[in-house]
Amino acid sequence: MSELPALAAPSGTTAQTPRPPLSRKAKAAIIVQFLLNEGSDVPLSALPEEQQAELTLLLGNMRYVDRETLNRVVQEFTDELDSVGLSFPGDMAGALSALDGRISARTALRLRKEAGVRQTGDPWTRINAQPPERLQELVLSESIEVAAVMMSKIDVTKAAQVLARLPGDKARRISYAVSMTTGVTPDAVDRIGLSLAAQIDAEPPKAFKAGPDERLGAILNYSNTAVREELLQNLEAEDADFAEAVRRAIFTFANIPERLNAIDVPKITRDVPVDTLATAVAAAQSDEDRKAAQFLLSNMSRRMADSIREEAEGKGSVKTKPGDKAMGAVVAAIRDLVAMGEIELVSPDEAE
Repeated sequence: MSELPALAAPSGTTAQTPRPPLSRKAKAAIIVQFLLNEGSDVPLSALPEEQQAELTLLLGNMRYVDRETLNRVVQEFTDELDSVGLSFPGDMAGALSALDGRISARTALRLRKEAGVRQTGDPWTRINAQPPERLQELVLSESIEVAAVMMSKIDVTKAAQVLARLPGDKARRISYAVSMTTGVTPDAVDRIGLSLAAQIDAEPPKAFKAGPDERLGAILNYSNTAVREELLQNLEAEDADFAEAVRRAIFTFANIPERLNAIDVPKITRDVPVDTLATAVAAAQSDEDRKAAQFLLSNMSRRMADSIREEAEGKGSVKTKPGDKAMGAVVAAIRDLVAMGEIELVSPDEAE
């Protein structure tokens, strides 16, 4: 770093003493220090580790620069920024990150493999985002020690869900191994995270985000009761476990009391016309449907509930088709609110 003496005037020099020209690295160090002094957040971690180390050494060896030099370097820096018309990522990793979500997942995966580019970002963030069933698969495929590190890094609630899915002996051994992770180094944790994330990245993209039980359950949500029950009974004869999973994925009018929070009922009445609510209440004939209707009426304003009851009585006996349509409209409104994030349904496991 022969340019460093130029940055700090030795004792005995005068303002007229000529100074050697500053290198681009020294100028970069001046700009970084200037931005830090101004309180700016400089994302130096995005630089390669070699450049981070070199910059840190430069900053550690420099002492001061005069005002004239600082102004000249800052002006040169701003002029260079102004002259830039367009900037590009500069490498395949940056290009893939910039195009994330804009090119197909299959194309992105192929390009990463061909270029040897791993997914950017903290691997543990991606690991933690996996569903419990996928994390269970990772745990079962790894050693007890690696599984213990993983359980220590992911969210505690998700770790508890994963432990509950494991065989008792495996869960006990991993739980004990967690107590032995005190001496694990950050570098080892990072390597384990990269290895686990690589397994996730290596999986071929799936055509459907939701599982088959969720997809069939969503379809049956909009089928009439008779058709839905007949199909589920036939399905139980073929695959009882899958039929049970589909039943748990279904959300119908009868499921409202156990899945919908009482405080969210007023939001439903805001989106569903009163006539539709009255038709749904009038059409509620089974014990489950009547409980759902009563649940809705009990958790809305008294004036609206009285109005709906009066209108429902005036409708008399409602035919099956318009009744199912009205109940479906109430369910659809609830699902729309869930999709928009305004409400959350109680999971079947919690309801039990």
